[in-house]
Amino acid sequence: NDTTRKNCMTQELKILMVDDHPMIIEGYQNTLIASKKVHQEIVIDIAHDCDRANELIKNAANTEHYDVLFFDISLPSSKDGLITSGEDLAKIARTYLPDAKIIILTMFNESFRILNIINEINPEGLLIKSDLTSSELAEAFQHILLHPPYYSSTVSNFLKTTVSHDIYLDDINRKILHLLSQGVKTKSLRDYIDLSMSAIEKRKKHLKDLFLIEDGKDETLLSEARKKGFL
Repeated sequence: NDTTRKNCMTQELKILMVDDHPMIIEGYQNTLIASKKVHQEIVIDIAHDCDRANELIKNAANTEHYDVLFFDISLPSSKDGLITSGEDLAKIARTYLPDAKIIILTMFNESFRILNIINEINPEGLLIKSDLTSSELAEAFQHILLHPPYYSSTVSNFLKTTVSHDIYLDDINRKILHLLSQGVKTKSLRDYIDLSMSAIEKRKKHLKDLFLIEDGKDETLLSEARKKGFL
């Protein structure tokens, strides 16, 4: 019947938003709800501090999952002082909710901070608040659901500059490049690297973004990595 057909087509998206400014969260909520696709149903949980966010993330691991998590970087620390930022929460989320898409929103636009967030968390979205309009937030959200990652303009421009000057690659990304250059197939990388297949795929996508690979091919990535002295 029509109800069953509607239910089959509805995409329920469960979202956690973490920011210590209620008005900012209200703005995000209104934007997402106003711009959602016809088939999307959006359910939003809210946390204003690290303790509440940590509790919701760990509860979600045992019950309802979250599809998307929004983290502000600057947050009041947890009462025990062990969780001090949205970055710390994002790392916890990667452990407890490995399939969730993480969006980092921050006022920080210093290059080393951006690079550190990408290297430590590799978020599906990294948005600098000063870049953000409601239309860009709506576009970023839909893009991240289907084709992550999405970086706002300050981040994208910085990454382009970084590529032309000094690309930072951690040991795992260097190992991925090396193994691919030795002819190891992507599906076999897990035999050499202690990461899930989805984590490896995300790192490969990040590498292609760093090296500005437009055709998506591994061969092009390896060629650019060789030109820049990484292989």
